[in-house]
Amino acid sequence: MSKLNLFCALCAAFLLTACSTFFDKHIEYGYVEPDNYPVLKGIGYAPLSTQPGDSETEKMLMAIKASKLEAFRELAEQVYGHKVASNLTVQGAVAQNDQLQGQVQGIIRGAKVVKAYAVGDVYTTEVELDMKRVFDLYITEIKPRKVKRVTYY
Repeated sequence: MSKLNLFCALCAAFLLTACSTFFDKHIEYGYVEPDNYPVLKGIGYAPLSTQPGDSETEKMLMAIKASKLEAFRELAEQVYGHKVASNLTVQGAVAQNDQLQGQVQGIIRGAKVVKAYAVGDVYTTEVELDMKRVFDLYITEIKPRKVKRVTYY
């Protein structure tokens, strides 16, 4: 066998073994937990007299739903942020059309209603979101991990 063929065979053998694993390994994972958990609060208001409905009871039920929805919207703003879009048309150095639009979108899980009450003509709902509870819900569903230890053998 010539030296060139021997050299090519050795190079090919080296390249094939370079891609293989010499050791088996066992990886242990641990969960990542934050240092502290904030509690977010949201308050929603809804007027009683302007709600649709034939009776005072129907108006009260609609105000309860509206104030709860407003409170959850406030929590979503804190968790996900508020998207603001603006449009301004200027013609001849005079503002012709000025539009401002806000949007919030998200899923709030784990929040609870703390208080719901009427004061005068306004129904108020207070909700809170304990981030520890949100973290526990997240862990049971997603199971985020970090490498705790790697053992080669």
